[in-house]
Amino acid sequence: MRGTPFEKTTSRTLPAAALVLSVVAGPAALAADATAAAGAVPSPAASTPASPSAPAAPSKSALEDAIAGLPTADTTAALVRVGGTEGVWRGSAGVHDLKSHRPADPDARFRAGSVTKVFTAAVALQLAAEGRLDLDRTARSYLPELIPASYGQVTVRQLLNHTHGIPAADVPGDTVEEWYADRFRIYRPEEMVRSATAKKREFAPGTEQHYLNIGYTIAGLLIERVTGDTYEHQVARRVLRPLGLRDTSYPGTDPRISGPHNHGYQRMRLDDGTTGLRDVSVWGPTDGWAAGDIISTTADLERFTRALFAGRVVRGPLLEEMFTLPKVKDGTSGAPAAYSVGLAMKKLGGREVWGKSGGRWGYNTAIAATRGGSRTLVYSVNSTDAKGHDMNEVAMNLMVAAFGNP
Repeated sequence: MRGTPFEKTTSRTLPAAALVLSVVAGPAALAADATAAAGAVPSPAASTPASPSAPAAPSKSALEDAIAGLPTADTTAALVRVGGTEGVWRGSAGVHDLKSHRPADPDARFRAGSVTKVFTAAVALQLAAEGRLDLDRTARSYLPELIPASYGQVTVRQLLNHTHGIPAADVPGDTVEEWYADRFRIYRPEEMVRSATAKKREFAPGTEQHYLNIGYTIAGLLIERVTGDTYEHQVARRVLRPLGLRDTSYPGTDPRISGPHNHGYQRMRLDDGTTGLRDVSVWGPTDGWAAGDIISTTADLERFTRALFAGRVVRGPLLEEMFTLPKVKDGTSGAPAAYSVGLAMKKLGGREVWGKSGGRWGYNTAIAATRGGSRTLVYSVNSTDAKGHDMNEVAMNLMVAAFGNP
């Protein structure tokens, strides 16, 4: 699920020239955050210049420019929240849909894709803190009927930090057109696990890192096994309800986004043989499940991000699992591992920025923050190639505007 610098599968970098888009400014809103920490400035524009030892406040003009001119052929809408003690900014641009051309709803719900993994990891770490799930125990010891002996050494921690070596499950189809035609197919998590573990392992557990969904599909099943409850109910009980995330939900087998939402579009071959944009807002999410099917809003994800980084979701020493990178190489690029348990790290503006991105057809999402939470970013960008190899330009510009260049 590609879409931001937190996904190493994208090959695009973040050049300084990408800070400003050469388009006419579009609608953008600046608002105070009533829930911001005491002492937060009312807007980045009002900030005093930063000293050499302090980070500069996020640029209001660069953020506005990043979402200007929407809709375009690549992006139909963008919803953005920048928060923290270093400055607060709210922006939205683009359209609700390409038929009515009504302005995009800033409070709209959207598919958050692999941001789901952060919720899954948080619940798994809560269970570890309670002694109900052991990160150093093997997944097979919990799920002996599902995990074969050939993967008997894979630990729970390796599932969560993508060092397990289990390949991806097979999903029928090779093109977006084929996947769209099969968009209402229902995938069962056990089916996905059996498909993946029937294959030869990619590498010995704990020796490399390869970002894939399958580890989190198994993690969702582990949560169900040790609690005797559904994965979705455990996330709701442990995270959604305590934080008041009323607009965050799991759709189950429902292919629709329940509640107000801006439409998502994907460029593909149409029925008449031409290439154009197709509305893909209705698309079954069951292939993602605990790895990628959550629906949320920027307000809910911002609240979740602040609480997570403040230690109010995962408490105590186990929170450090989310900020600890395994000391292995990425199996594809050879670069140092960039994924921890639930999150990923990228150096931007001279600081470590931790976060997670997600991509579902028609929607790119990301949450990101500095380690202490002094600056946060949440966005939903309605990309017309949300699962493409290249990073969406609007998303790229938002990351640079909020945090700076690599």
